[in-house]
Amino acid sequence: MTDTDLQPWQWDEPIWRRHVNRVRAGANLTPPSWPGGARVAVALSFDADHETIPLRDADTSPGRLAQGEYGARAAVPRILRLLTEFDVQASFFVPAVSALLHPAEIEAYVAAGHEIAAHGWIHERNTLLSPADELDLTARACDTLERLSGTRPVGIRTPSWDFSESTLDIIRQLGLRYDSSLMADDEPYELLADGVPTGVVELPVEWIRDDMPYLGMERHSALRPYTPPRALLEIWRDEFDAAYADGGLFQLTLHPHVIGHRSRLVVLRRLLEHIADHSGVWFGTHADVARTCLPNPPVPTTTHGMEHT
Repeated sequence: MTDTDLQPWQWDEPIWRRHVNRVRAGANLTPPSWPGGARVAVALSFDADHETIPLRDADTSPGRLAQGEYGARAAVPRILRLLTEFDVQASFFVPAVSALLHPAEIEAYVAAGHEIAAHGWIHERNTLLSPADELDLTARACDTLERLSGTRPVGIRTPSWDFSESTLDIIRQLGLRYDSSLMADDEPYELLADGVPTGVVELPVEWIRDDMPYLGMERHSALRPYTPPRALLEIWRDEFDAAYADGGLFQLTLHPHVIGHRSRLVVLRRLLEHIADHSGVWFGTHADVARTCLPNPPVPTTTHGMEHT
């Protein structure tokens, strides 16, 4: 009998400890100071999901696909202009299918000096995949982004921030330097696998610092944009101010098809203006932050005998 045959209340201590320790937070990696002696690091990120959310669920409705297309067609150009105006380099986490649908967008990210990082193949639900399928899709996604951008991704944000039993093994096998999907801290930390340091930097996310929970909309569900967009400014400003006081990291996750509407992008503009009013701020891509936190990661090793072909 395995633990899957038991109810959680029937697990003995070794079973629940094994699950808890599979992926765990290790050493805090916040440096004594950020590049240039900055007091705080700001890492902005955009998940360029576009049409992949409905496609992932086999929803081929032109209406749902058009909602995603808005992100690429209308929102991304606005976002890129705003980032250029404030001289900010950001990280764009791109599902491979989004990149294949919008290759000119990838070229625009590269031309503006932004980072392109992995975000799955078609925003798949990786916790429902076999280890082999998850490895294959993640590896093919990295291959595709490298071909379209000219640079191989060094980081990943898993679709929907989900981790399977195999995800960390796959990250290590593919030689990715950082992940940005987990929530064990406000500050960067090293991931542990079964209690062993991996050399993989975690740049933690949080639903508080994500636009989707506040502004997402699903017509046939209870998900509604109940929060006025400008209310996000107060929340995110407070998050930045606390990070500034702590000398830590302010990380933000945005989605072009969500934040990129006219009445919503003003929130990001006001936030950038607030940040610009502070001295000692360093804007870095997620890759920049990971390199700063762990300059010399160990050489990646194949784990659990997984192979990608």
